[in-house]
Amino acid sequence: MPSPEFEITKAASFDAAHSLPHGPRGEYRRLHGHSFRVEASLRGPLDAEHGWVSDLGALDEALKALAAELDHGHLNEVAGLQTPTLEHLCLFFAGRLTPQFAALSRVVVSRPTVGERCTLEL
Repeated sequence: MPSPEFEITKAASFDAAHSLPHGPRGEYRRLHGHSFRVEASLRGPLDAEHGWVSDLGALDEALKALAAELDHGHLNEVAGLQTPTLEHLCLFFAGRLTPQFAALSRVVVSRPTVGERCTLEL
């Protein structure tokens, strides 16, 4: 039997404002805000020494620190988020987490209050 692979996930939340200057509707182009939720998942086999895929505490700290950088800010002003769509937010989190977490397998950014989400599979 092949070694089982596991996927572990942590989540964080933040509130931020943005506008989509090239959006097809006026309400997208106006400055507005959302509550966001971001989830980051790591995939891999169990580490024989620790009995886990990776340290969930370290992932939690890193994810919450990134969310805190964006919290109550204007996303358009963040380098790499000049067009702050859900897709670009997924890429932002993946780009910042991958150097520390080589096993990063998925990033999901959602706006739960409006029922929207985007998933980036790595």
